[in-house]
Amino acid sequence: MRTNFIVAGVGVLAMLGATACTTTDPYSSAPRRNNTATGALAGALGGAVLGYLTNTSNGEEGRKNALIGAGVGALGGAAVGQYMDRQQRALEAELSGTGVGVARQGDNLVLRMPSDVTFAVNQSNIEPRFDATLADVANVLRQYDQSMVDIIGHTDSSGGDAINQPLSERRAVSVADALIRNGVQRERLYVAGNSARTPVASNATPEGRAQNRRVEVLIRPFTG
Repeated sequence: MRTNFIVAGVGVLAMLGATACTTTDPYSSAPRRNNTATGALAGALGGAVLGYLTNTSNGEEGRKNALIGAGVGALGGAAVGQYMDRQQRALEAELSGTGVGVARQGDNLVLRMPSDVTFAVNQSNIEPRFDATLADVANVLRQYDQSMVDIIGHTDSSGGDAINQPLSERRAVSVADALIRNGVQRERLYVAGNSARTPVASNATPEGRAQNRRVEVLIRPFTG
């Protein structure tokens, strides 16, 4: 099971450079919001905000500057791994038995939130029974505020991109909204949808499609 979650983490990292909402910063390889694409998507979502949620800039550097401005200290050296170790243990304790997996990839953490515990089929409203789980995730993120959080929605291949892209975005926005309501700084967040472009299982079977319908949360240490 741990291997599966690590594969999911690779999907998140690959997506960050490929999502329709972003371009890649040629200097840092960090995702940078594509204003034209994102503006159109935000309108389609009824005003929901995608991309970087900082009010000061729409790029990765802007997110870092906003965190520094908010008094969040950067991690460095051996402190990075130790900090993420503690955050991983806290998340594993909070999420035990919820259906949400916690994977470690280097100094990053990946949470996979499958749709069978988060959303009804073809819906983007969070299931009421999952509210408490997201509150627990937010509680850990508040305690470990020296990390940045990328929230990416995914779908299976049914229905086509015209349906799946906005659905994946709405689901990511729903998770982001829940975290913000529970006290996570919006400046820490990046939100995007990736439709069915990065499956973690075969879309040829119902079981595989169920695995592909998910929201993934990538938690990265803030190193300034």
